Amino acid sequence: MTTPPNAPEPDAGLEPDRRAPWRERLHEVIFEADTPLGRLFDVSLLVLIVFSVLLVSLETVHADGTPTGPTLGAKYPELFLGLEWGLTAVFTLEYVLRLLALKRPRGYAFSFFGFVDLAAILPTYLALFGVGSESLLVIRGLRLMRVFRVLKLAKYVSEARELRRSIADNAAKLTVFLSFILITVSILGAVMYLVEGGDPESGFTSIPMSMYWAVVTMTTVGYGDVAPTSALGRGIAAMIMILGYALIIVPTGILSAELASRRVRPVSTKACKNCSAEGHEVGAEFCRRCGEAL
Repeated sequence: MTTPPNAPEPDAGLEPDRRAPWRERLHEVIFEADTPLGRLFDVSLLVLIVFSVLLVSLETVHADGTPTGPTLGAKYPELFLGLEWGLTAVFTLEYVLRLLALKRPRGYAFSFFGFVDLAAILPTYLALFGVGSESLLVIRGLRLMRVFRVLKLAKYVSEARELRRSIADNAAKLTVFLSFILITVSILGAVMYLVEGGDPESGFTSIPMSMYWAVVTMTTVGYGDVAPTSALGRGIAAMIMILGYALIIVPTGILSAELASRRVRPVSTKACKNCSAEGHEVGAEFCRRCGEAL
C-alpha cells in the first residue's frame, strides 16, 4: 500500500521527547513532590533556606547586646563566611540542576521562581566586588512559598491563582479606590498643616509630614510621633480614624464578592517538563501554558 503524495507524515509537527532517562528522573525529584525523593528534596531545601535566612539575621546581631558593640559577623567572620559560601554552593547547584531538568530551561529562568532562585545566589558572588550586597540574601525567604507543594496543600496554590485573577479583573475598581485614598490623604495633610502648623511641638512641620501623619492615622496604626494639640486638630483626627475603619471594608468587599462568584478547582502537584508551569487541574494531560504532555 502506497502513501498518498499529499498525506502528512506521522506525528508531523510534533517534536519527539528525546530527554535522557536521568533528566526525566531529575525533573521528577526537583519539580514534583509526589515521590519520597521529591518530598525529601523539597523538605531539605526548605530547611537550608530557613537556616540561610537565620544565618544572615544572626550576622547582624551585636555580640555584647549593645547597639555600638561588635556584631556576631564581625566577631566570627570565618564561621559565617564559610557557612554562607557552603549554602551558596548548594543553591547554585540546585539552580543549575533545575535548568538541566527542563526541556526548555528558558521558561523557568524567566519565571518568578527562576528570578528568585537566581537572586538568592547572586548576592554572595556580588560580595566579592562590593560590601553590603550580602544583606540581600534575605530574598531567599520568598522561596518558602514552596512549602505549599511540600505539604500537599495544592488547593491553596489554586486559591492564590484565583485571588490573582480577582485582583486583575477588579484592577479598575481598586485603582479608583487607591486614587481616592491618595487624594484624601493629600487634602487632609494640607488641612492639618494649616490647623497645626503653627505649633512646632505637634510635629506638623510640613505638608509631607502632615500627609505621613494622615496615612498613619487612617491605617489605624497611630505611632504617636506626630499628634495634634488643638481641639480642632483632634476633632479632625477623630474623623480620620473613623474614616480609616470604613475604608478598610471597601477593597475587602470587592475581592470577597469576586472570589465568591468563582469556583475553585482542585489542582495537582505536577509540573510541566517543558516550561515548569504548575497549578494544573487534577487529571489534566497537557500543560495549561505550552501544551506539553504531562
